[in-house]
Amino acid sequence: MQKFDILIVGGGMVGLTTALAIRQLTSLTVAVVDNNGMAELSDAPEVRVSAINAVSQQLFVNLNVWSAMTEQRIQPYQHMHIWDKAGYGNLDFDIDDLSTREQNGQLGWIIENSVIRNALWKKAEVVEGIELFSECKLNNIAMGDNEVFASFDSTSKIQMPIIAKLVIGADGANSWLRKQMNMALTFRDYDHHAIVATVKCPQGHQNTAWQVFLETGPLALLPLASKDDGEDLCSIVWSTSPEQAKRLCKLTPEEFGKELTAAVDGKLGNVSLESERFSFPLTMRFAQDFVQERIVLVGDAAHTIHPLAGQGVNLGLLDAAALAEILANAMSNDLTDTRWLSSKTLNSYQRWRKTEAVEMAAAMEAIKQIFTSQQAPVKLIRGLGMSLLNHVAPAKKLLIKQALGFKGQRPKLTKTVE
Repeated sequence: MQKFDILIVGGGMVGLTTALAIRQLTSLTVAVVDNNGMAELSDAPEVRVSAINAVSQQLFVNLNVWSAMTEQRIQPYQHMHIWDKAGYGNLDFDIDDLSTREQNGQLGWIIENSVIRNALWKKAEVVEGIELFSECKLNNIAMGDNEVFASFDSTSKIQMPIIAKLVIGADGANSWLRKQMNMALTFRDYDHHAIVATVKCPQGHQNTAWQVFLETGPLALLPLASKDDGEDLCSIVWSTSPEQAKRLCKLTPEEFGKELTAAVDGKLGNVSLESERFSFPLTMRFAQDFVQERIVLVGDAAHTIHPLAGQGVNLGLLDAAALAEILANAMSNDLTDTRWLSSKTLNSYQRWRKTEAVEMAAAMEAIKQIFTSQQAPVKLIRGLGMSLLNHVAPAKKLLIKQALGFKGQRPKLTKTVE
């Protein structure tokens, strides 16, 4: 038997961040189990990317992994341009809309998921008290009186079971752990599929995150690091009906580029496809309980929201930092003290993070519903509202600060070290 204080199921961005945060704030030993090891970066950018806000960036700084990301491929952006295809409303956000004291130089960063994961993985490999079990798959979790027993399936490199006092589920939207423990899930089909791909933008992305609301759903073009030949690339997230997504994925690359160029009103020139297209359904998922006896869910295992604002991964990273802080606050110098495992301690994490997840899911749903309606009165009000907001500096400033993550109760690992 291999004994650890904590077993984390899932070694993705949120799982690894959870492990590093726990080790930075506590002396608890951590095992991380994941089906996949660390994959080297390819020459071409990965299709799946994340929009990292200022609060998540500070978390990565405090965990000493940010510099490893900046040495690879990342793209900061200082502007956001949002417009309504069916109306005349638009919004422009700029880092200069904030005071000098509030600025950290960027509105956010677009980073390939593999860049983030690799930096976290390499850091976890050298942190004492963390053990990584890659290319390993669990096949059973059994609850004992005081411990949890986890066994591997026959295909895994490791066969010796793991014993832990607490298990954290960070294994994504289709969480194996959540299903294994029969943790109830609320979900709703958004009736949208998301198409993701990398595209070339001959007029340049201008360090701007672009988003247009089409009749069928939102389309975002997120700036990527420039190619060696100087051509600017963007990652697209095109949310649309399942039928439209199927049609778009069947188009030739040339036809797809023409439709994409028309959809964004040619603002980035004649956009051309640079990668494969991938399509997947969008579903709102919400675990009814983030905590069950000796089990805690973080990230997409606990909640998934519509990607229209790019806040999903930031929400999960805050879960990781919050859980680490709560465990640390409940610990004492007495190693036999198990208050960090108490229902009171774990439920305080649930109250904190569930509240923010509910608020974010509700906000994404409200935005989606506002821009879904194509009735003339709604379009008029929507356009007037966007245009008015675009000229009201205090309101714009508030929205920017929320997008940067400066709202609500923030874990201390996301704050600048004085």
